[in-house]
Amino acid sequence: MEDKNKFTVINDEGREITCDVLFTFDSDETKKSYIVYTDNTKDSKGNIQVYASIFDPKKEDDMELLPIESDKEWKVIETILESLQEEIRNQANDTSGEN
Repeated sequence: MEDKNKFTVINDEGREITCDVLFTFDSDETKKSYIVYTDNTKDSKGNIQVYASIFDPKKEDDMELLPIESDKEWKVIETILESLQEEIRNQANDTSGEN
């Protein structure tokens, strides 16, 4: 059975990398669909690396990831990531306060 929350890409060195889909969303502002994903590698500060690309949800079987090229698109993605991080922090604080 195929896992819809994972996909494989070929990196610049020709190696297959399995990525986990964190979430997808459509932007009313840009009229595009985006996928946010990770290959579970960490940066120099120990944070999990997260990537974003444009994709066409109608082509799920033959998904092509396209680069995000405009500052406007990056701002849309950053805003969503920031709000999700804030929500996660709030949930963690709510949970840690319960005893």
